[in-house]
Amino acid sequence: MKALVLSGGAGTRLRPFSHSMPKQLIPIANRPVLEHVLNGVRDLGITEVGVIVGDRSAQIVAAIGDGSRLGLDVTYIHQEEPRGLAHCVVLAREFLGDDDFVMYLGDNMLPDGVTDIAQDFLDHRPAAQVVVHKVADPRSFGVAELDPEGRIERLVEKPREPRSDLALIGVYFFTPAIHEAVAAISPSARGELEITDAIQWLVTEGVQVSASVYGGYWKDTGKVDDVLECNNKLLEGLVSSVEGEVDAASELVGPVVVEKGARVVASRIVGPVIVGAGTTVEHSHVGPNTSIGDNCVLRRTYMDSSIALEGAQVTDVRGLHGSLIGRNSCVGPAAAPSSHHRLVVGDHTRIEVAA
Repeated sequence: MKALVLSGGAGTRLRPFSHSMPKQLIPIANRPVLEHVLNGVRDLGITEVGVIVGDRSAQIVAAIGDGSRLGLDVTYIHQEEPRGLAHCVVLAREFLGDDDFVMYLGDNMLPDGVTDIAQDFLDHRPAAQVVVHKVADPRSFGVAELDPEGRIERLVEKPREPRSDLALIGVYFFTPAIHEAVAAISPSARGELEITDAIQWLVTEGVQVSASVYGGYWKDTGKVDDVLECNNKLLEGLVSSVEGEVDAASELVGPVVVEKGARVVASRIVGPVIVGAGTTVEHSHVGPNTSIGDNCVLRRTYMDSSIALEGAQVTDVRGLHGSLIGRNSCVGPAAAPSSHHRLVVGDHTRIEVAA
């Protein structure tokens, strides 16, 4: 079985970050979302991966390379413009050949994995098997309506009156039958080849299409709040490790990772927290659920439940909570006093806040 990972989307809901970096490279627990996805693919026993990339392909290639660092063999497939998930299958036809494959959206986080679902697909080999998750409000999703045996009867995109609470969550298992389906459908009203239309075509043709319910944690990391929530979730399993320097005037409480080359000086860090390689934390208090990227600087700052990307600098700010600080951004004091701040800061910007 091969894998097709889709990483060409524009990420409009993550602006301003997605103006300068692919949304799939936003770090969760100091690793890009796409790397988490590829590790999940590897856990299925898959080594051959096709990655669909768009106009930010150079950044993705720089981050992932040929995949060997992750134990994978990665082939990049370029999509000139977003034309639908089924169009990605068309583009990848040569790479996929006649192999079964899993298609995985590159901004979806399923940290509990889908190994059992993959094995079920391999054991029974329906023409297609989708992964669904129970959601509180199905009106925002593609929804699967199932028969009592778990076979799909109908797929409905963003129904006004849902007859099911099972949302499609961006992981699909296919046999080569999907190639006939994507060739048979026409673009939707928005001009894209929809994978839901292709799967529905298989259902209409009478071939077996199944659904498996994923009961673990799932998050589409398309919005800032979702990125922060997912970061909190992944940090729950953090194991303490100190490879950098922590001076005698500092205190580490709970699970804290201080990576190689990092320095913690006269600071208190309450985990779970990751301090990235080459980062300096001085005279600061870092609270739980915080990921600080590589080569950052925190001085006289309080920060919790936040993410600072590579190269960020934060000085004399005593109330950062639920914030996402972009690469090489600089956050510092302003003249007017205030007691609390919440920031969403894009790359290469400077923000002044009250001390």
